[in-house]
Amino acid sequence: MISLHTSPLEQPGAGDAGGMNVYVSQLARALAAGGVGVDIYTRATAPDQPDAVRLAEGVVVHHLQAGPRRRLAKEQMPPLVDEFAAAMLTRMQGAGAVPRVVHSHYWVSGLAGLEAARDLGVPLVHTMHTMARVKNLHLAAGDVPEPSNRERGEQRLADEATRFTANTSAERDELLRHYGVDDDRIDVVSPGVDLSVFRPAFRTRSRLGAGVGTSEFHVLFAGRIQRLKGPQILVEAAGELRRRRPDIPLRVTIIGATSGSAGLDLDVLALGEGLGGVVRRLPPVPAEDLADWFRAADVVAMPSFSESFGLVALEAQACGTPVVAARVGGLTQAVCDGRTGFLVDGHEPSTWAAVLEQLHDDPQTRWDLGRAASIYAERFGWEQTAEGTRAAYRTALHEFAGTNAGPSAGKHDEAAIRLP
Repeated sequence: MISLHTSPLEQPGAGDAGGMNVYVSQLARALAAGGVGVDIYTRATAPDQPDAVRLAEGVVVHHLQAGPRRRLAKEQMPPLVDEFAAAMLTRMQGAGAVPRVVHSHYWVSGLAGLEAARDLGVPLVHTMHTMARVKNLHLAAGDVPEPSNRERGEQRLADEATRFTANTSAERDELLRHYGVDDDRIDVVSPGVDLSVFRPAFRTRSRLGAGVGTSEFHVLFAGRIQRLKGPQILVEAAGELRRRRPDIPLRVTIIGATSGSAGLDLDVLALGEGLGGVVRRLPPVPAEDLADWFRAADVVAMPSFSESFGLVALEAQACGTPVVAARVGGLTQAVCDGRTGFLVDGHEPSTWAAVLEQLHDDPQTRWDLGRAASIYAERFGWEQTAEGTRAAYRTALHEFAGTNAGPSAGKHDEAAIRLP
């Protein structure tokens, strides 16, 4: 696997780390548990990083030299693609660890993957996670459009990758519509959730540990602090709700760190909305702590402008907490509207305030939604994601062997194609 711009070892919610980091880490673990060894290649970001770290049995994370050994924004990655690809090939060949399939995540990883797969003579399976043309159609006010070089890079991947995995049927449709990928080259493989961590347990204890009063209406946001994720919409909606219903003992918790180049000062926004003492800001936390925060919330809000899936929605629901999410992208499939939460059309703060008010006033509905949410999330274990991904790998190997049939195609015989 390739995750050039961010490592699966990074804390989600900080910098450029988010749902993709969880996806790569958990998918690799689940694949390895099923007998598929996984090497993950990422960029070294510190002078003292070891060359390799064992993430789990059968999973190794490799740190490669590409540019300076310090953190860089993902926008600085494109010039490093060739250097990264060369370092990856050197590491693979030096260790005698040539893979049967290269699986890249995000567009810069995909470009490095195209080079590596070509030189190794193996298929490339790519997962977009997000797409420039989709994001640019749904920009938040004040947000910066994705650059044209990203669109060109993604189009090259659409033309040259062996296969794609898409998180949802909606993402598959976006690949078809915006990049012209043939439908028969796409496998829809839903992300998973770690059901051993995210589960409905001890809600009262979680609220007590979070310092949330029994009568408080607690709304939670978890994710990177950037306009695309919409935390500013939640703060403005909370201000509207506070003005409309000052009798509601409102508490808003925002967990995450600033990400991206476009500044977003939620503290100033909260003060301007008259929410001093109502909005609490916290840094990203480990998964076990995040699960406690989900259980301490009455509702989790996801006012995103674009999401390929939205793992936070699935994790919150697995904890038995209903989700209010924007009706965009994969959130339309991560949340069952009216059954496990509510989908909101648009990003008007007054509309969001009205939905939150409705949930506050109807605790029985909150309870019903939360119970259904935890049952729904049980369908999304990472084992199912790994099973779908293995099937995509097998198909890619068959297609690649057929396309490259000839005297030199011996490495792609049936024994190589039969993955566990």
